[in-house]
Amino acid sequence: MTLLAEGGLPAFTISWRRLKSALKLTFTGQIGLRLRNRPIFRGSAKYWEGRYITGGNSGAGSYGDFATFKSEVINELVKRKCVTTVIEFGCGDGNQLRYAVYPRYVGTDVSKSAIDSCKQQYKDDKSKEFFLVRPENKYGEHDLALSLDVIYHLVEDHVFDAYMKSLFSASQRFVIIYSSNTYELNVQYPWPSHIRHRQFTDWISANGPEWKLIQHIPNRYPYQRSERGAEFGSFADFYIFQRVGRPA
Repeated sequence: MTLLAEGGLPAFTISWRRLKSALKLTFTGQIGLRLRNRPIFRGSAKYWEGRYITGGNSGAGSYGDFATFKSEVINELVKRKCVTTVIEFGCGDGNQLRYAVYPRYVGTDVSKSAIDSCKQQYKDDKSKEFFLVRPENKYGEHDLALSLDVIYHLVEDHVFDAYMKSLFSASQRFVIIYSSNTYELNVQYPWPSHIRHRQFTDWISANGPEWKLIQHIPNRYPYQRSERGAEFGSFADFYIFQRVGRPA
């Protein structure tokens, strides 16, 4: 194969075999690089540990306008309801916590790298504690339990079930969930392997009759996807639950 320079003069000659080999090398190298930088899904806990240990963060929902929106809703309830202790299941990289105003806080996560990072960030703040999730852990009872952008990442059924039990058993007054709440999203759009939408309120109806949904707050920035696949906003809304018979 002869390649021509400007003006139509021969520049150099290369065989098809060598050209195909060069193209294959470049293509393979690019794909290999992408695969090395993208965590492979081997389960919820391993996915998030792999993401954090390689320098990833909690995602767009914990930054910018989304983080501001979430903190406004939660901080207002904490102040209005005189909440003194808050526990969060899935504290992630700790960035959302920078917006929080809580008297006392306990953060838990399945990622050791995330917990280590949070401990380092807040090492001088005695009002905050962080624990790696373990089956034997007992977190006590708190005024408020939080689940922010977590439930739709719980792909495995047994992981989801255990998580919900821990979440609701850790609070004596309120539970705030920020998540999608419909199965329809699973078939409406294609999603990466670490996302699975659920109608989590079905679980609460079946397993937590003492809990009442007292407020649903739609997202300030609702989810949209363009024809070309560009994504805007969030599919998560706020769902606030109160334990029946406990002080409001």
